[in-house]
Amino acid sequence: MAAARALFSSTCLPISTTSYLSFPTTSSSIPISSSIRTTSLKSSLLGCPLPLSSSLSFASLSSTPRRRSTTVFVMLPTAKPERIESEKTTKWSARAVKAFSMAELEARKLKYPNTGTEALLMGILVEGTSEAAKFLRANGVTLFQVRDETVKLLGKSDMYFFSPEHPPLTEPAQRALDWAVDEKLKSGKEGEITVTLLLLGIWSEKDSAGHKILASLGFNDEKASELAKSANKDY
Repeated sequence: MAAARALFSSTCLPISTTSYLSFPTTSSSIPISSSIRTTSLKSSLLGCPLPLSSSLSFASLSSTPRRRSTTVFVMLPTAKPERIESEKTTKWSARAVKAFSMAELEARKLKYPNTGTEALLMGILVEGTSEAAKFLRANGVTLFQVRDETVKLLGKSDMYFFSPEHPPLTEPAQRALDWAVDEKLKSGKEGEITVTLLLLGIWSEKDSAGHKILASLGFNDEKASELAKSANKDY
């Protein structure tokens, strides 16, 4: 019987444990402690104390935020490469850059080979937070209407055609971008090139698809003049 009791005591496993993590309470950020304190373990059957100590590393779970580097492109395509090295070159606003990226995406959705003024117009509406986009919506110009008018004016692309990842700009679209840069430089005011200037650049291309679509939806020179008052605002 004694031998059986000795054998059982040597093979028994602990059943209940109590452990906790140590957290500081004086800091707003709560890093995880690098150690776990564990009480002595005791068998619920034999009452024999089984001391246990352990240490676990939680370095990979540290709550210290990691810095991430991001790159924001502030230069859009231009037909005047001399501007790239010019000290007077003005940067595009983040909203304008996003609107341009959305324009390329809209051109790809419609399977068009190029990014035209109509795609730039759709990009402005997709971005949606600029003064220009708000002005368009307030005057009844919506993304769905522009898409419909684009298909009516330019037609549908071949279903088996795939647009390039970055559909190149059409000549009118490129001139619209350069017009916005020229107007910003002429103003002599500091700051970035806004989405409003991009929209007015589209409107300046009288024979472009973007201008025709805007005109068909009720946009005119009077509204363009009203919008121009906020040309340097992009909040």
